[in-house]
Amino acid sequence: MTQLTESEPEVYQGQFGQFTITQSDRTGVLIYRTGLMVAALSFAAGSLLVLLLGNTPATLNALTPLYACFSLGLGVSLVTIHIYLASLHRLLQIFWLIGGITAGVLALQNSEALALTVYNHPVTLLGAGFTFAALTGIFFKEAFCFNRFETKLLTPLVPVLLLGHLTGVLPVPVEKTLLAGWAILFLVFALRKAFQAIPPDIGDKSVFDYLHQQRSVEA
Repeated sequence: MTQLTESEPEVYQGQFGQFTITQSDRTGVLIYRTGLMVAALSFAAGSLLVLLLGNTPATLNALTPLYACFSLGLGVSLVTIHIYLASLHRLLQIFWLIGGITAGVLALQNSEALALTVYNHPVTLLGAGFTFAALTGIFFKEAFCFNRFETKLLTPLVPVLLLGHLTGVLPVPVEKTLLAGWAILFLVFALRKAFQAIPPDIGDKSVFDYLHQQRSVEA
């Protein structure tokens, strides 16, 4: 048996042929996971401040930069995530963009803190909430591909909390409980991703090549 060297990458058998995983592929996965970790830590820090300190001036002032870090981390992950369906990948990126633009406009046009604006005016979630729709898309993808228990819970939890607040049907104690669960499960997800083998996150590159060829033929 021929021993692999650093110059001879391992060859994988995909659905539509053989492929290799490059250092660029591995770097992309590490960037994806780093973005998730930044987003998860920022979200957990913001949630902890809200749950422990409430809407104090210090909390409200801290939430805007924490949200910016969360959104940027999520955006980086959405650029580097591997999703077979290019249209779905692009849709999640568009969702993130809509949510980010809406949040930026709300932050600039209102004198009060962004978090307070969104909380007191739930209708703003119809715009800013697209960021969390993109995040839910990642949770769904991870639940479908890797059967992770935390993402199976997060996939319905996020829209239930946001839609519940939008419609006003959830009592505050329930909202706090769901927020705490979201923060904890998001951290669990990001931490578990950090120790997962890299190749599964890259997926079957022969499928990506096949789908690209199909789009080229249709064009």
